[in-house]
Amino acid sequence: MIEQFKPLVSGKGLRIGVVQARFNEDIGAGLWAACQAELLALDVSEDDIFYMTVPGALEVPLALQMLAQTEEFDALIALGAVIRGETYHFDLVSNESGAGITKVGLDFNMPIANAILTTENDEQALARVTEKGADAARVAVEMACLYEGLDLFMSGDLDEDGDA
Repeated sequence: MIEQFKPLVSGKGLRIGVVQARFNEDIGAGLWAACQAELLALDVSEDDIFYMTVPGALEVPLALQMLAQTEEFDALIALGAVIRGETYHFDLVSNESGAGITKVGLDFNMPIANAILTTENDEQALARVTEKGADAARVAVEMACLYEGLDLFMSGDLDEDGDA
């Protein structure tokens, strides 16, 4: 029989760190508003949400790394927007920030939801703000629950539905 583990998804008791790039600040602020609302809807306590901003998307991975080093968070979230301009800079920023975020997650064995939008223009970014901000919160909470519950499941302390 194939075993399948589905974690109980609840933000209760989880500590979540959020790093938002200030460049394209209106879009970042919209991502943060949607993310914060969804974290609260998932029962993450306001007191368990840490929020900080950095200048741009290239600074996000370093800030995430600093938060991960504290070992105080169950998951992290990256928010921001990189919008194509007329130069190669878009490709550099979007590729390097994405690679840096992934590296931090793997290096620290920590779930990180990446909601740094990469779009052709402001209109595309604005159209995705609410959905992607909320999605980042759901991903962070689910992955934190998966991480915490998988050890219990593998040890036999949880059943396939995530119940003890």
